[in-house]
Amino acid sequence: MKTKLRILIIDDERIVCERLKHSLEKFGFDVEAHTDSREALDRIADQRFDVLITDIKMRGPSGLDVMSFVREHHPSTKVIVITGFATVETAREVMKGGAVDFIPKPFKMSQLRDLILRIAEEHPGHAPTGKTTGPSQE
Repeated sequence: MKTKLRILIIDDERIVCERLKHSLEKFGFDVEAHTDSREALDRIADQRFDVLITDIKMRGPSGLDVMSFVREHHPSTKVIVITGFATVETAREVMKGGAVDFIPKPFKMSQLRDLILRIAEEHPGHAPTGKTTGPSQE
């Protein structure tokens, strides 16, 4: 029996959280979104997620802090970092910290969706339950 891939989104911009959550839920993923990184850390301490999508610069703990916490407590969680402050140095730091990808904002939803679909294929027993073909949902 396949279960839904569990995704946690952390971004201090509410609109980013809402759009990503809505779009990813259309593809059958179980998605939770938080604008407060401290609150998100509490959820990570209580729950395991298959994928973490996090911004870097946020009020409170940064995305790098969150990524470090996830690596320590749930090393199998795949981390995707999104940011409006993309630099080569930041990308190196993020990838060295174990992220599966670093995506500068603005980005096309299809780019993120395709990455998550690849991650879902790598997780035995997890799969999207929604539409995975057809027109792009950007």
